[in-house]
Amino acid sequence: MNSYYELQIKINPEIEDIVSDICFEYLPCEGVVLAEEAYKDLEMISTTEGTLRVFLTEKADVEHILKEQRELLKSRGLTDDELGSWEFSYAEKENEDWSKKWKEKWDVTHVSDRITVVPDWIDYTPQCSDEVIIKLEPGCAFGTGTHSTTQLCMKAIEKYMPKNADVADIGMGSGILAICAKKFGAKSVYGCDNDETVIDVAIENAIKNNADCEFELNTADKINKQFDFVLANILHNVLAEIMGDLKAIMKDGAYMVLSGILDEKKPVVIDAIKKHNLELVEEMHQNQWVALVVRR
Repeated sequence: MNSYYELQIKINPEIEDIVSDICFEYLPCEGVVLAEEAYKDLEMISTTEGTLRVFLTEKADVEHILKEQRELLKSRGLTDDELGSWEFSYAEKENEDWSKKWKEKWDVTHVSDRITVVPDWIDYTPQCSDEVIIKLEPGCAFGTGTHSTTQLCMKAIEKYMPKNADVADIGMGSGILAICAKKFGAKSVYGCDNDETVIDVAIENAIKNNADCEFELNTADKINKQFDFVLANILHNVLAEIMGDLKAIMKDGAYMVLSGILDEKKPVVIDAIKKHNLELVEEMHQNQWVALVVRR
């Protein structure tokens, strides 16, 4: 390939994972680069935070796709301020081995003292004997381990998931949370998503991590089983809408982690928790995001 196309999109940095996922799913995308920073004399002198760089293998109707996906997110409750402007530039460039270049921007992510997410092209030596290492190709589906919503869920797994638990991951995306649960000793892990394009990705990631998980195309309202521990990293308004379905798949005494919630949208989910008589156990915060741990 003699050239490629670089797309730059102005976004709210807090939703970079969501926009990255859109690019991988709906555009001929081979990689993204998030914020890049420049330093001089140990001080940051510039940053591209708020601009997502997207590398495309061929031309695409970017304007139509971004407009359509932005409207879809707004219909699900996100505001213009939460989304960012999504102004974009789009240019053809000479190939400079960009497929490797974007990978240079990804590094090992230490989620906690025990949880580490490693891009699958990086050789990594464990830092402690009980470290939980998850190998993943960033960007392949929603859930790369770098976003606060995903990290909050992983920390909650470490803190609240019982050993030998039966676990459900609703809207599992890349499968990262299901894999994390299995590595922390879950007896069984079931993941489902309403996007059929992520099923094979999640299966591949589970195999890569030697994690025995079951993934399928499904939604919470169609599950006829109850679990000890439930994960749902979804948009706040969707969580509120399906709270009754989520409660129905929880055993008595089960814990559930609700994430994907901006701080200012927390009341919407709290109201749904109260409506369905779930006990709020803890609010976990990271940047502008919150995860809610509840118990039935």
